Amino acid sequence: CCPLQALDLCVQLLEMGETALIVSDAKYCYGAQGRSPAIPPNSSLTLEVELLAARDAPDLELLSGKEKIQLANRKRERGNFFYQQADYVLAINSYDIALRIVGSSSKVDFSPDEEAELLDVKVKCLNNLAASQLKLDHFKAALKSCNQVLEHQPGNIKALFRKGKVLAQQGEYREAIPILKAALKLEPSNKTIHAELSKLVKKHADQRNVETEMYRKMLGNPSTASTPRKCKDKLPWSIPWKWLFGATAIALGGVALSVVIAARN
Repeated sequence: CCPLQALDLCVQLLEMGETALIVSDAKYCYGAQGRSPAIPPNSSLTLEVELLAARDAPDLELLSGKEKIQLANRKRERGNFFYQQADYVLAINSYDIALRIVGSSSKVDFSPDEEAELLDVKVKCLNNLAASQLKLDHFKAALKSCNQVLEHQPGNIKALFRKGKVLAQQGEYREAIPILKAALKLEPSNKTIHAELSKLVKKHADQRNVETEMYRKMLGNPSTASTPRKCKDKLPWSIPWKWLFGATAIALGGVALSVVIAARN
């Protein structure tokens, strides 16, 4: 059955044998979309609850491999439910609980298959955790979650894709592009990765053009578009007319002085 946050919150306040009437907004029950067909969207929910029994939480150290896997998967599935309801904070909380269960110490020996299955649950939780953190713009946390997945599975496509998206959101296009290319190489037919990579390459090119123009202005070197075009007919060795007139005048003056000196002699 679907998890009810209202029930989770209220049961903790009940005494043994106590009966309570719980009236809750849809947000704390099945979400704004309701549960079709029994519960219509955006309606409140009324429950009469009696606490008949209670038991302590299981000792994680004494759980068998199978029990630990089942408990962690239940928490992961609850996180998936909250994610689908766009309640990313509660989704993150559920994935965190599942990860704590998987990572808890144990006094019981697990088989290699159970160890592999626990690792699989851990990777799924971390990937889903990164997706939830990305939805909330928690980029640093999402990057950490992706890196944890890649430590175990360097070729995990979901982790590579989300890491690329996190870096892109932070404007780190140069680092993001190779990561998305690596993901695309592993799954060449993935249209989502194709689209994200194309968008990223264009943004990176635009960023480089802006940076180039900024550096040019900082160095006082205007762009070629604003520089007046030089006359094509002007030769590189041509001499300005004012220099030519000046040189001619000096030359004529020197000739005249020579004539005067010769006449005096």
